[in-house]
Amino acid sequence: MIFADSSFFIAILREKDRWHKDALKLAAKNKEHLIISELIMNESITMAGAFEGGKAGKILYEYFQDNCRIEFINEEMMERSMDTFLKYDGSISLADASSIEIMKKHGVKKIISFDSDFDKIHEIDRIH
Repeated sequence: MIFADSSFFIAILREKDRWHKDALKLAAKNKEHLIISELIMNESITMAGAFEGGKAGKILYEYFQDNCRIEFINEEMMERSMDTFLKYDGSISLADASSIEIMKKHGVKKIISFDSDFDKIHEIDRIH
C-alpha cells in the first residue's frame, strides 16, 4: 500500500500542471493499492472542481470510491495530527500531518506526492 497526496491527483488531472507528465508516469508504473484520507479526497475534489469544473470533481470522487482505501479522521486521529502539526511548528499543513499519522497507523512508508514538505519526515519516502 502507498499513500497518495492531492498533489498527485491534481497533477494527473491538469495537463497544465508542471508535474502532469511525471504524475502520468508514476500512475502507469505504480502497482500498489492507494490509500488516501478524507482530507486528501476533499482537497483534490475541490481543486478539480475549481480548475476543471464540477464534472471533473465528480469523476475524481468516483475514482476514489472505486480505487482507493479512504481513511476518515476521527477525534483521536485529529489529536495525533495536531501533535504532528505542532512537532513541525506549522511548517506542514494539518492535512499533511493527518496523512503522516494515517501512514504511521497502517505502517505505510511511501507517499506519492509532489509536495516537498514531506521530505521533512524522515520516516517516509516521497515518490515523485
